[in-house]
Amino acid sequence: MLKNCRALIAGWACLCACAGQAAAGNPHFTIDNWDTEKGLPGNSVIAALQTRDGYLWLGTLYGLARFDGIRFVTFNEANTPSLNSSRIVKLFEDSQTNLWIGTDAGGIVVIQQGKVKNVRVGSGTRQGHLASVCEDNAGAVWLYTADGQLCRYYENRGDVWNAGSGFPSRYRALVPEDNLLWVGTDVGLTALGPVPKGVAAGLPVASEAAVSRLDFILAGKKDGVWRLANGRIQKWKGDRLEKGFDWKYPWTNTTPVNAACEDDRGNLVVGTGGEGIFWFDAEGHSVRLTHALSGLAYDTILSLCFDREGDLWVGTDGGGLDRVKRQAFDVVEGTLGATVQSVCGDGSDGLWIGYFGERIDHWHDGMLDHFGREQGLVDLGVKAVLADPDGAVWAGTYLGGLLRLQHGRFLPAPQADRLASDQDISVLFGDTQHRLWAGAQAGLARWDGRQWKMVAVGAESVPVRALAEDAAGGLWVGTQGRGLELLRDGKITAFSKTNGLPSDNVSCIRVDAEGVVWVGTSSGLARYEKGKWISYAGHLGNENVSIGYLLEDEQGTLWLGSNGGLLRARKLDLNNFATGNAKSVPIRSYGRPDGLPTRECSQGSQPAACRTHDGRLWFPTIRGLVSVQPAELRQNTNPPPVLIEGAKIDDQDVLQSTNLLRASPLQLLTVPAGAESIEIRFTSLNLAAPDKGRFRFRMEGHEENWEEWPGTIRSARYSKLPHGHYRFRAIACNEDGVWGDADCSLAVTVLPPFWQTWWFLTLSGLALLATVVGSVHYVSTQKLQRQLAVLRQQEVLEKERARISRDLHDQLGANLTQVALLGELAETDKELPAEVESHARQISLTARETTRALDEIVWTVNPSNDTLEGLINYVCKYAQEYLALAGLKYRLEVPPQLPQVWISPELRHNAFLAAKEAINNIVKHSHATSAWLRLQIHPDQFVLEIEDNGTGLGADAENKGRNGLRNMRKRMEDVGGQFEAGPGAEGGTCVRLSTPLQAHPGPAGGSVLKSTG
Repeated sequence: MLKNCRALIAGWACLCACAGQAAAGNPHFTIDNWDTEKGLPGNSVIAALQTRDGYLWLGTLYGLARFDGIRFVTFNEANTPSLNSSRIVKLFEDSQTNLWIGTDAGGIVVIQQGKVKNVRVGSGTRQGHLASVCEDNAGAVWLYTADGQLCRYYENRGDVWNAGSGFPSRYRALVPEDNLLWVGTDVGLTALGPVPKGVAAGLPVASEAAVSRLDFILAGKKDGVWRLANGRIQKWKGDRLEKGFDWKYPWTNTTPVNAACEDDRGNLVVGTGGEGIFWFDAEGHSVRLTHALSGLAYDTILSLCFDREGDLWVGTDGGGLDRVKRQAFDVVEGTLGATVQSVCGDGSDGLWIGYFGERIDHWHDGMLDHFGREQGLVDLGVKAVLADPDGAVWAGTYLGGLLRLQHGRFLPAPQADRLASDQDISVLFGDTQHRLWAGAQAGLARWDGRQWKMVAVGAESVPVRALAEDAAGGLWVGTQGRGLELLRDGKITAFSKTNGLPSDNVSCIRVDAEGVVWVGTSSGLARYEKGKWISYAGHLGNENVSIGYLLEDEQGTLWLGSNGGLLRARKLDLNNFATGNAKSVPIRSYGRPDGLPTRECSQGSQPAACRTHDGRLWFPTIRGLVSVQPAELRQNTNPPPVLIEGAKIDDQDVLQSTNLLRASPLQLLTVPAGAESIEIRFTSLNLAAPDKGRFRFRMEGHEENWEEWPGTIRSARYSKLPHGHYRFRAIACNEDGVWGDADCSLAVTVLPPFWQTWWFLTLSGLALLATVVGSVHYVSTQKLQRQLAVLRQQEVLEKERARISRDLHDQLGANLTQVALLGELAETDKELPAEVESHARQISLTARETTRALDEIVWTVNPSNDTLEGLINYVCKYAQEYLALAGLKYRLEVPPQLPQVWISPELRHNAFLAAKEAINNIVKHSHATSAWLRLQIHPDQFVLEIEDNGTGLGADAENKGRNGLRNMRKRMEDVGGQFEAGPGAEGGTCVRLSTPLQAHPGPAGGSVLKSTG
């Protein structure tokens, strides 16, 4: 096993040495590339421009591309018909944020407030494409075409001059300076102006400069004009050459200059056609960037531009798009590619550097002194290097135990055999009392100046991976697998995950000047102060980050070396999170784009990182030793703007990003009723490190708290939003934790289903109100009708009672009075038998009449007689008795079976009295000898005819005081019937009584015919 480990270490050392020798590249710049594989429409980027809203616009042979740092959106002839060609050769943004686009087909397009407008200048052919564009101090945009057309576009009006005859040269360029316009060709420069507002017959020439060859002219950001001509780089102010700005081309004179621009310090950057990029400083010295030296995609440069973060964007001819960043970190020459485990100061201005292999270097005065196999480092695997205050240099190794530098060689340390020479010694630490401590696989040991002694930590020896001392002299011991232990005044206090540590595998410890203990573990960072632990696990940008070492700079920033990159966090932010004043920690992660040779920092050693006297920080990584001066580290202070790019409803685009060519921001999103989900796409325009920023967003009216997501996630999805009005807001921060000072917003209206719309609710309310009103009206009406029926019934009863009372009074009362009078007369005439007999006979007759009257009254009152059969039977009975008593012949013609027809008591009573009156008239007035009574039943009525053979009615008998006839008519009309009296068939009188009938439930509940009367 030991032999295999040594072979592994030897192989690793050889691999690191080879990697260090093979590593190449410019140490000052980091270059990233985008091509068609990553979404760029074409690998030849002819024009590049960052507009004021933050987007990077790129002109290619296959369309116009808009880039937000994460993804490209392409505009071409297919999705943007207003572009007459997909071959974009020129881009320019004026002071009014209008975007000018020149195509290879000769078309010129300006996009103003989201509207695309064609500008007719030039021949409109490839030979008349837009060659140059600029804006003067008055705000006029000047356009120069390849066929010699010069146009001034001002206040939506274009004035055109044909400059072809005056400037018949191949290359043309426009540069404004003060009130002049410089027009450059390959053989000269001409200053035009001042140009009057109106169209002049000719262009006024202010001055001319003859040059044998003009390669490029560029207006300085502050002042002056750069002239690249006659093999020299010069900067002019008017007709005066600026002192110190006259440099010779560092490239071949015949190499074309295709692009040039200034950086944020006013330094010139030139892109050539075949020799790469030349980046000048203020003294004229240049740094060259090429494919071979720096990693550019291609050495033929077509376009250049700087973004507001200070990064250079390079459009190449066939290699796609490059981003050139000045490195924030430097890699120590000679260490690149090697796994650096430990670095510490040598007491002066030098460093001791330990590698995981057979190598230790001493770096001083920019030079490296190597210590390897010949100096005793054979199959060891160096883990830790420490120079103590006495000048002794110690080395802890993976397999060789503890070594000490003696007479130029690393030899086993005195009395180090007590540490078990084949054990992993990865920790070396010197405390304030100049005592040396060693952490090994077997536990903790201390050097007392003469020998090493093992120090018990807890109940048993455990691997020690970190050591630190606090102001009170307590020794903090980080272990592998058993957490953290504090040795103070002979007592041991243990801390583990149960106390709040993210993990029991402690890798590094730091006690700051305020007494706060910072602990790095395999699962993240922890903080201990006044007996309280705070874990930052999951809040440092990577859920599974493992901390290898901790270092603090002079600005109060904590640096953390991890497997996920070199992390930087302000202690103020960390403390705010610990006290609950912040919900997250702004963290800055550094990796390859920032100059580090790798994202992975070294693990498992102490000392690891260090800070030298000049404030510079030194960090070991698995690919070399990295240094940075925090005071010179440029932080991105630009708050990133946020834009909403589009939205989807149920995964269908409601705003296509291809239609957003410089369009005004989306203001309102209307979601139809029943939509299952909406997705809002937004972006942050931070080109420097778009993936390292963060977003906060919320849907006001639906969410109370802000959601915070990483910068790589640029959409928010909501399912089943209740109908109503909302406002979506988003804000972003850059890689250095600078949050935008303004958020973007989108009004969202979710329409309700029709049954929840105002009109439906209004109609439903009105319908409900109408129903309630109708129900109340119906119930009230029914109640009133019932009350009316009761009243009518009471009225009928009262009328019936009145009738009975009247009948009793008229008939029984009169008859009884007559009987009483006859009785009195009989008593008076008792001595006269004949008179008594007459009176008795009269009393008997009156009694029989009274009995009949009473029988009629009882018959009328009895409800069981309220049928047609009951009426007819009673009429026939009365007719038989009365006519027989009168000695008249009579005939009754009645159907043998009468229908079960219920009739009202009133009808029955009136019909009987009318029939009785007719029978009485026959006996009393007709002088008839015979009488007939006939009944006819019809579906809607019954007819009772009473006829005699008497003398008949006289003319107008009813109107000559015959009350009986009028009474019969009145009674029949009261019950809705008819009365007719006329001559009979045999010369007498015929009385016709007609009464209508209708179906009606009878008293037994069955359906019968009821008289309408």
